[in-house]
Amino acid sequence: MATSTASEIITAVGGAGNVESLTHCATRLRFQLRDATGVDQKAVEAIPGVMGAVPQAGERYQVVIGGGVQTVYNDIMALPAMAKSGGGGGGEDDLDTIKAREREKGVRGKVAWVDGLFEFLSDSFRPVLGALLGASFFITFMALMATLDVIPDWNAPGVTLDPSWAFINLMWQCIFVFLPLMVAYNATKKVGADPWVGFGIMAVLMLPGFLALGEGVEPTSVFGVDVTIVPIFGFPLTIFDYSSQVFPPLLMAAVLGPLYKLLRKLITANLQLIFVPFFAMLIMIPLTAFIIGPIGVYAGAGLANVLAAINNFSPFIFAIVIPLAYPFMVPLGLHWPINAVMLLNIQTLGYDFIQGPMGAWNFACFGATAGVLVLALRHRDTQMRQTSTGALAAGLLGGISEPSLYGIHLRFKRIYPRMLVGCFVGGLVIGVGSLILNLPNGITTQAFVFTSLLTIPAFEPIGLYAIAIFAAFGVSMLLVVLSNFRTPEQQAEFEAARDAAEAAAAVEHVAPATVEAGEARTIDASDAGTAAAGTAAVAATAVLERAAIEIASPLAGRVVPLSEVPDPVFGGGVMGPGAAIEPSGDTVYSPGAGVVAAAQPTGHAFGLVLDGGVEVLIHVGIDTVNLKGEGFDVKVKNGDRVELGTPLVVFDRAVIEAAGYPLITPVIVLNADDFGEVAPVLEGDVVPGASLITVEPKAAERAG
Repeated sequence: MATSTASEIITAVGGAGNVESLTHCATRLRFQLRDATGVDQKAVEAIPGVMGAVPQAGERYQVVIGGGVQTVYNDIMALPAMAKSGGGGGGEDDLDTIKAREREKGVRGKVAWVDGLFEFLSDSFRPVLGALLGASFFITFMALMATLDVIPDWNAPGVTLDPSWAFINLMWQCIFVFLPLMVAYNATKKVGADPWVGFGIMAVLMLPGFLALGEGVEPTSVFGVDVTIVPIFGFPLTIFDYSSQVFPPLLMAAVLGPLYKLLRKLITANLQLIFVPFFAMLIMIPLTAFIIGPIGVYAGAGLANVLAAINNFSPFIFAIVIPLAYPFMVPLGLHWPINAVMLLNIQTLGYDFIQGPMGAWNFACFGATAGVLVLALRHRDTQMRQTSTGALAAGLLGGISEPSLYGIHLRFKRIYPRMLVGCFVGGLVIGVGSLILNLPNGITTQAFVFTSLLTIPAFEPIGLYAIAIFAAFGVSMLLVVLSNFRTPEQQAEFEAARDAAEAAAAVEHVAPATVEAGEARTIDASDAGTAAAGTAAVAATAVLERAAIEIASPLAGRVVPLSEVPDPVFGGGVMGPGAAIEPSGDTVYSPGAGVVAAAQPTGHAFGLVLDGGVEVLIHVGIDTVNLKGEGFDVKVKNGDRVELGTPLVVFDRAVIEAAGYPLITPVIVLNADDFGEVAPVLEGDVVPGASLITVEPKAAERAG
């Protein structure tokens, strides 16, 4: 789209200065204006390339572009006037507002600040996971060398390593020693302050000179932590080695964020660059050194002492509770503070007792994924085979459970109860083994590692740990394989779609002359054979030269006229003719064979070019672009070849409904002008693969 078109649009909506923010979805530009009364509606609609314009409540305004919306958006954002005005992009406050509005799921969504807290913890740790994972492999290697007596007990007090091995040891220490700085940077960025200011504040507490302030002073034990207290200008300063600590930088950032916003309000814009960081550091460095840092250390130590007391009271109970708790803690983000406790345990005790039982949870999780992989291979489920293979590799080799948890387990409710049995069995093995072997602390490790196959040597005793995790893995895998991860209804729906796709693919190998075009038949989960035959008839009709093209229903539900869509762009036919579906299922399938022209990463819309040249838009729900992908599991990407019945996206109805967005899904023919009549052929209940829209060729082509 030409830059002149972008300029005309901005001029017509009142100029760049009137644009507070700009985003886009699959077909339209979404403006948040400062004053919507300044929009020249007729001028907008007269611009070449603009298909329509829709004023909305408040100061919101939408300009309908169609499939080229990304290009127009890029052209607008590249305009010098937009850069000067600061408009566009959906500012930080706007994004926070959207997130706050959409937090309506599970335990977390009941109170917005609780969900914000979990996001804060997650976003503070997630960017450094790769570095932590890499460091954990170095730790495992050192532990393996010590187990094989190649080197002495590398992590024991007073042990001196050969310079070569000492250098290798530094490869993991670099990450954990400076972990507080990494967390400070991420956490400060999350709260909207300058991340380098947060980094610098935390760095003061890690300077060698800071520790040197306590030289010659007798340490004091507080909550089991040895600290040194020295007077500074008459105030007590707690000296502590903050290496590997994460609670102090988190608390520091939580205070720095509001302070930064306050300073921005108090200091004029032309002086903020200099004086906001200065006053922030002037206030926060002493505050962190004297109050926040010690509170973080003591809070972490207190939590560690509580968990240690439970473990000391009964390692048997602790070994069972931890694996059973983690499947619920991880989705809520509660495992992040426990990770911090593990690091503190290693620093203060020289070992950690939590990671061993945690390994039982991880391997039960991976075992459930392995069970899904077995069933995917058995059921010829290509998509789930790919998903489970990647998730299993990430788990077994990296110790990362999120791909399994979010990609598979939370989508299929039958998995969790079976996985919990595996967690219980793994924890039971650790508990019973600890009693038999008289292990007062259970299974321990001297380093923070990700529980994977490669880190098994880091645990003691290694034999008991290996038995426990393989028991957890095997039980979960077996239970999933025996009982399936889909409900009978889900399995029937999947098999119908799979058989339809396979039948459509088979038609490509049949000469058109030998295929008799027949009436399209519905894909029914109770009659897979009939479904395949009906699908073949639809596909054959589509490839016959100058024949009508049938667009199948992409999802199960009730077909309604397009006019019932509560959106003037779709309901008014601005985008083109078609039909709409009130979905009863949660999966959108390809309505025919073709190519994915546009798969929105948010999962709410898909553009397809079907064989025969028909361009189809499927828009899942109305205004669901605001969910930013939450509740959508996208299965395809731009350029993918799809067949009739290929899954495009699985959506979470509860997330969309909780956010207040209609689920009604328009199915639009975008290039209707290239064809003759475009008409829905069915109303009422429909299942995936049933004939939905007939696209006739132009009269001249039919006659020719």
